[in-house]
Amino acid sequence: MIPFSVLDLSLIVRGGDAATAFRNSLALARHAEALGFNRYWVAEHHSMPAIASAATAVLIGHLAAGTRTIRVGSGGIMLPNHAPLAIAEQFGTLESLFPGRIDLGLGRAPGSDQETMRALRRDPASADRFPQDVVELLHYFDPPAPGQRVRAVPGAGLDIPVWLLGSSLFSAHLAASLGLPFAFASHFAPDQMEDAVALYRQRFTPSRRLDAPYVMLALNVVAADSDETARLLFTSHQQQFVALRRGMPGQFPPPVASTEGLWTPAEQAGIDRALACSVVGGPAAARAGIHAFIARHRPDELMIVGAIHDQAARLRSFEIAAAARTR
Repeated sequence: MIPFSVLDLSLIVRGGDAATAFRNSLALARHAEALGFNRYWVAEHHSMPAIASAATAVLIGHLAAGTRTIRVGSGGIMLPNHAPLAIAEQFGTLESLFPGRIDLGLGRAPGSDQETMRALRRDPASADRFPQDVVELLHYFDPPAPGQRVRAVPGAGLDIPVWLLGSSLFSAHLAASLGLPFAFASHFAPDQMEDAVALYRQRFTPSRRLDAPYVMLALNVVAADSDETARLLFTSHQQQFVALRRGMPGQFPPPVASTEGLWTPAEQAGIDRALACSVVGGPAAARAGIHAFIARHRPDELMIVGAIHDQAARLRSFEIAAAARTR
């Protein structure tokens, strides 16, 4: 069976706070490590009331310090928000502190709205420079050349796996041309997943970093001891999705017994389309759904997203998902 990993947004649940979210994330990271998950990633988002992982590199350090063997990284750092040198230094620092355990996943989305982008001092044209910024960042991890004036200290000469993340053909093409591993955001934007993966694999050019294409796909998994309970837990994710689409983000909501009247038929269609890559059910249904997804799409690694309001239920969901790795 392929490796399983975790993508965590460090959720701030309704009535909670960031401190609790961080404690929950560390507990989940330790739980995932004990269950044999391969890596644990957190994502950069800004000005989002439900997401505590804005200072992504800082949180990665906290999670890596609280675990022993699991890889910890970004899923991802939104590179146009930052100078490549600053990211090279941050992740060079992390790799120096936790050698052999740090991943750097890069995206080109803002991770925020237009007003927040301005508050971040992000240049509106910065996404257009993403390919050049990736190449510059990779250069900072190379051993310094004689006479090189600008260096990442720490960072230069360190072997830090760099991934490209995407939800379209753009990053698939760039990852293929640079010979980097590719992770697709199928957990919320699955429309171009199959085309992007096919393009990446067909056009992959080996590099010193990677000699063959490597694809990781994200899958929402909400598992519980019964199908009914899992469907109840999934209503939190559905509510949050609709709130974001309406431009009214809030803290992550508790589940509801019925979604009748909470959104329109058109919004329901949007939920079904965006969250099509989701497995929701009891142990048997979760196992069957995970295996079917892997059999159909053939990823090299599966990244599981478990957006669940209750911490105990979230830990249990990942237990059930981990059990699905056995045939």
